[in-house]
Amino acid sequence: LLTAGCRYDMQDQPRYKVYKSSDWFQDGRASRELPEGTVPRGFLRDNKALYTGKIEGVTATAQTNEQGQQITFPDVVSEFPMPVTQEVLDKGEQKFKVYCSLCHGAFGNGDGMIVRRGFPKPPSYNDDRLRNAPVGHFFDVISNGWGKMNSYGAQIQPADRWAIVAYIRALQVSQNPDANLKMNNSTEA
Repeated sequence: LLTAGCRYDMQDQPRYKVYKSSDWFQDGRASRELPEGTVPRGFLRDNKALYTGKIEGVTATAQTNEQGQQITFPDVVSEFPMPVTQEVLDKGEQKFKVYCSLCHGAFGNGDGMIVRRGFPKPPSYNDDRLRNAPVGHFFDVISNGWGKMNSYGAQIQPADRWAIVAYIRALQVSQNPDANLKMNNSTEA
């Protein structure tokens, strides 16, 4: 009888169910906030350039287009924060075909299948504004969206977003081989 009593207490412990109300806590919620300063395992984002495509402490990168207008890319990185290898380009091509080619087309000209069905045409990666844009701009657009493009930050991991950006640069070089376009990485493939 004594062991059965211990089992009963341990088996049916009092507990709160997630998202239920509680009289015990002052705010009336059973679910508790994470303690300040805690980070879930695997989610420490200490390399800002790799995870956001932005640089700390920089206000803007300005460029001048053919019409003499200033084009500003606020605090985005201009170099890849990881080595660009053939494997990265292959992964970028695979992800580009899945997520990007529907709107941007196979070569980045903005003539994807969705556009052929009547949706607005996205800008071509081969115009001067985007050909001269820093790589962090593309990463930021993939992560947060831009104009009519939705954010893909939840669907695509940061390393895969950088792979897509590397593939976009490769597409730009392939479509305009005479342009002075660089990958901005000392470990180019």
